[in-house]
Amino acid sequence: MGKRHWARRALDQAQSSPKVTSDGWHAARESGHRIRLAAILAADAAGYSRLMAADESATVAILDAARAVFRKHIDSNQGRVIDMAGDSVLAVFSASAHAVLAAITIQWELHAKSRAVPDDQRMRFRIGVHLSDVIEKVDGTVYGHGINVSARLEGLAEPGGIAVSDAIRNAVRGTVGASFADMGVQSVKNIAEPLRVYRVVPVSPGEAQARPSSHATIGLERSASVLPFTKIRGDS
Repeated sequence: MGKRHWARRALDQAQSSPKVTSDGWHAARESGHRIRLAAILAADAAGYSRLMAADESATVAILDAARAVFRKHIDSNQGRVIDMAGDSVLAVFSASAHAVLAAITIQWELHAKSRAVPDDQRMRFRIGVHLSDVIEKVDGTVYGHGINVSARLEGLAEPGGIAVSDAIRNAVRGTVGASFADMGVQSVKNIAEPLRVYRVVPVSPGEAQARPSSHATIGLERSASVLPFTKIRGDS
């Protein structure tokens, strides 16, 4: 459900938004919609259908707990949850670094909470983050091609991992506790131009949580750690 749901929802939103032209943006402004640059975080649970088939009650309980983790870190990093339909999450941030920090800390906490859970019963989320203009309606809903791009980036992430666009990497490089492994140029469905994609390689949780507003470069001495987070520090 997750990936198909996300792709369909994001594509519908992108196609229903005004075209990215001066006339289109003018029409959006005239309608009272707000146009702004936002870091867009999209996520969904890998293997959700399999987990539901195995144990519905347990899967719903785990999903509810995971949603609480998402909300906590999105809120603490000054983001806003737009949607949590099914096993998916959509959120927007005014600052790119806050979006990446939220993604990192979400994955760290989800990993920590699932250590005692058998591997085949763990719920792992893929997260994609992209920087793009969005159209924000007065009711808080957002539209735009960038939402579709975020959903496609999420699909390129490993379970338990984070994939970001070149725009995000350029915006946050040197300001968050992570390095970025180049995944190359990727062609994805319903996106006309190929995407340069990077895998987020975080350092320790404490360093990753440092706030970007200090403008300090956070050390990367342990950046050899790799995603997905389920493999950090040798955990199985």
